[in-house]
Amino acid sequence: MTTKMTKKIGDLVSRAQSLESAIAARVDRRAREIAGSPARQPLEIVHAVVDAVEREIQPAGRGQRAFPFTHVRVHVVAASTRAKAQVEVACEGPPSLHQRIEDRLRAAGCSTPAPSVKVSFVTKPRADWAEDEPDFHVEFGRDTAGVDPRASRTLELTVLRGTTAASSYAFATSFAIGRGADVRDSRQRLIRMNDVAFAEGGGDVNHSVSRRHARVDHDPATGAFRVFDEGSAQGTTIIRKGRGLPVPRGTKGLLLQAGDERVLGEARIGILVTNG
Repeated sequence: MTTKMTKKIGDLVSRAQSLESAIAARVDRRAREIAGSPARQPLEIVHAVVDAVEREIQPAGRGQRAFPFTHVRVHVVAASTRAKAQVEVACEGPPSLHQRIEDRLRAAGCSTPAPSVKVSFVTKPRADWAEDEPDFHVEFGRDTAGVDPRASRTLELTVLRGTTAASSYAFATSFAIGRGADVRDSRQRLIRMNDVAFAEGGGDVNHSVSRRHARVDHDPATGAFRVFDEGSAQGTTIIRKGRGLPVPRGTKGLLLQAGDERVLGEARIGILVTNG
């Protein structure tokens, strides 16, 4: 089968999946209306938002696919403080809404960086929202001017302790770190892919790294890199000027600086930030 034919088949499958998701959303909403069921649960909303983002992927030529927007704004209906808190927890994860979107775009073969994601809340749907998605509304935007020149920064990593496929890496976008290249659930479904993957069976040092250990988010507007621990068993620490800074779990994370050294379990990674 030729590359061109494979691409056409892939595009057709992607369009069919997008159409299936849209139809499923309409059917689900109508079924809830008929049954008088309550609104979707927070995690269901998160999954629906990710599906909405995926539907915006476009062909980029030469078999590539791209997401044309640099930022995503999600408006969610939350009629009470309790409802807002529940949605916030679902968006924070792990994995966070941003990570879910990034993983979905990567799995779809997108060559463009993942967008920034912001979530806001309203007490009721607005009149211009799509009828088949009454729980939330997604706005897409693209920044074409006024980008901070620091956005071209590259994060260079050197593996100081532990075994990975390469001894050094360079990233200009967000990436994930963990043990094993693929992370799957109990049904062998792919959850995510690790860009820096410590080898399975690589001894005690590699085994101290969790499969979903940490991620680094890149802000395309400022070029900043922020590290997040994703609930790893042995935690993530940044060594900065001889001082250990534990990386908090959740959505706060820790801003990375040149000269930092990252500790994941017993593994270590040196960090250098350079201008592209």
